[in-house]
Amino acid sequence: MSLRQRLYSGNPGLDFRRAWGRALVVSAIVVGLCLTSLAVRGLNLGIDFVGGGVWEVPSADLSIEATRDALRPLGHDDARIQEVTAATGTGRTVRVEADVDAVDDSRAIVDALAEAADVPAGEVSINTVGPRWGDEITGAAQRALMFFFAAIAVYLSVRLEWRMAVGALVAVVHDIAVTVGVFSLLQFTVTPATVIAFLTILGYSLYDTVVVFDKVKESEHLVGTGTKMTYTDMANYATNEVFMRSVNTTITSMLPIVSILLLGSLALGATTLQEFGIALAIGLLVGAYSSLFVAMPVLAWLKEREPEIAEVSRKLGGNRAVPVEASEVATMASVGRRQVREDAKARRQREGSSSPPPAAAPTPRITPTLTHPPRPRKKGKRR
Repeated sequence: MSLRQRLYSGNPGLDFRRAWGRALVVSAIVVGLCLTSLAVRGLNLGIDFVGGGVWEVPSADLSIEATRDALRPLGHDDARIQEVTAATGTGRTVRVEADVDAVDDSRAIVDALAEAADVPAGEVSINTVGPRWGDEITGAAQRALMFFFAAIAVYLSVRLEWRMAVGALVAVVHDIAVTVGVFSLLQFTVTPATVIAFLTILGYSLYDTVVVFDKVKESEHLVGTGTKMTYTDMANYATNEVFMRSVNTTITSMLPIVSILLLGSLALGATTLQEFGIALAIGLLVGAYSSLFVAMPVLAWLKEREPEIAEVSRKLGGNRAVPVEASEVATMASVGRRQVREDAKARRQREGSSSPPPAAAPTPRITPTLTHPPRPRKKGKRR
């Protein structure tokens, strides 16, 4: 079969084991690069976090360069300037974000923008935000994140097992580090909508990881010398089973995000939707990757340290380093199911042979029945 046919056959027979080690190395390098960027460059926080003002001036021909030249004498030539177009295409607004502390500076910016756009000062709208609002958002996000980690650790430990909880948390931390690191590397503006997107990413990443782990839990009976499958072999088989499900879920989830980026930010000119969509897009792609290439190898590494599973790997000579074809994986699964049935049958036979023979039923006492009525006694004569 072709690769496409194999992918949609239910089990494409891909050898994920050979890619897991390389994927962990690549993920470690990417996470290290992201953390370095966070330490050196930091995040480009919006005014909601650092405080400042937002000015909007309607103008059909005021360019970004002219706006920056107007703000340079005031010392705000490093302000963030954007062009916002209305959905109908008839209106155009220049949006300026700058860190302003004094009221006089704010009025000076209004006058400079009004003069550059050749409009009355009253048409320039202004909105100021204090840094305390950003501190409250940051504190709430940190508390939500800590509660999320604690709840997930408890739930997965009870629902599945603690090793799967560790693998899921490692994948979630990986997703947060990479997503936030990309924002630091590319200096995308972090807004409250971006924080909401970060928290949404956690839920999606966890959902995809739980789906994969649930399939692993269903396939654990395949591990053993009878099926010649180690735990890593079984994990590879389970990953093949859910691979296309994870890919299709990611594609379906990306469709509305692409709509947000194309329609919301480009057509409607909503910059907030653009930042929200970029954060979701990065998080969804990284979350799908981490479920298959971060959480699974971490789980397999932890499970291979268990004495019983390590003994199976020792008897089988370790994990095989050759690719597993689709037919071979299907054969392993069928052999595993047949082995389970044979073990259950043998166990029932042993239980039946070792049980004491059933006690003989007591012989019922047969009471003879009379076929003729008894002969009546003769009466003696009276004297």
